[in-house]
Amino acid sequence: MKIFGPLYERVLIWSRHRHAERYLAGLSFAESSFFPIPVDVMLAPMCLANRPQAWRFAIIAAIFSVIGGLAGYAIGIGAFEVIEPWLAESRYWAAYETSRQWFDRYGVWVIFVAGFSPIPYKVFTIAAGVAVLNLPVFFIASVVGRGARFFLVAGLVYLGGEKLETTLRKYVEWIGWGVAALVAIVIAWFMVRG
Repeated sequence: MKIFGPLYERVLIWSRHRHAERYLAGLSFAESSFFPIPVDVMLAPMCLANRPQAWRFAIIAAIFSVIGGLAGYAIGIGAFEVIEPWLAESRYWAAYETSRQWFDRYGVWVIFVAGFSPIPYKVFTIAAGVAVLNLPVFFIASVVGRGARFFLVAGLVYLGGEKLETTLRKYVEWIGWGVAALVAIVIAWFMVRG
């Protein structure tokens, strides 16, 4: 069953849209505070579609992701009671509890790691607000973590160029199903630990 090939083609078309940068900014903001789709699914195709602008796209993603992270922090510090029932029923509850434990153990380093890695950054931004983590330190860790991640994605796509695009087209189904399997494993791991 081919799902990821047609989806990949559609995302490439969207990435060439005249408002693509606005969509990237909106997705970057939303993903850091409440939305479940990672920014990379738009950033990488945009960089592939327009390699000379890859660094600009990474900057847009980083800036709006950090602003979204601040919104997540504000949700955690000021509105957690409102979202807690929903969060407790969602698949993110175990990740939230883990993030709180990690904050107790590792402090602000958790934000840097969450910002750079594929784990759900939004959960950590909200948890940072609940924990009332030092805001300037949270901001700096977010800038470094998110910036490093998005510049890495843009850099890999920029360096890979046409060869990467050809490889992606050839293996997009394998990659897509592999990522889906990895996400399922991570979710199962959180559920077993929770």
